[in-house]
Amino acid sequence: QVQLVESGGGLVQAGDSLRLSCAASGRTFSNYAMGWFRQAPGKERDFVASISGSGGNTFYADSVKGRFTMSRDNTKNTVYLQMNSLKPEDTAVYYCAARRTYSPSELFTAGAEYAYWGQGTQVTVSS
Repeated sequence: QVQLVESGGGLVQAGDSLRLSCAASGRTFSNYAMGWFRQAPGKERDFVASISGSGGNTFYADSVKGRFTMSRDNTKNTVYLQMNSLKPEDTAVYYCAARRTYSPSELFTAGAEYAYWGQGTQVTVSS
């Protein structure tokens, strides 16, 4: 079992930056590929970014590419989402997710592929 706790959300203005963190506990963290997803009110949950267990591979949704950066520190059991040049359309609850992987370079982009989820953190971007 893996427990995930997100933090770092808040209310910011358009153009500002935020860094989200997701702390994991329970198992060998590097054995898990991680992802960030978000859900805006009245909308479906969308993929944002993912990272392999080693941290060597990342993948981003087109909507955040070039503005968001996902990273991980396996010594701290934590993944991060650095969000720059925030836009009002980035407003959502952001969730981190984990999935056991047997390849250090593997990552996943579909929510259904992830077994563990955090409780979410609210990000609100005002115009």
